Amino acid sequence: MDMSDEARFEALEIRLAFQEDTLQALNDVIVAQQQVIERLERQLLMLAKRQEDLSGQIAAADEEAPPPHY
Repeated sequence: MDMSDEARFEALEIRLAFQEDTLQALNDVIVAQQQVIERLERQLLMLAKRQEDLSGQIAAADEEAPPPHY
């Protein structure tokens, strides 16, 4: 192997190391985003259930209230 091949090999190793670091950083971001998405999905489900419960309470209150002319 002459010096040119050694330099090219070293350059490729350096590029590979940077690419591996970049992939790991991107993976970390994806994992964090997935955790946020899962938390937001849970919150959305809780809010939907809460709205459904409140809508049921409002409908029940409307049925129990006497008409306004009484």
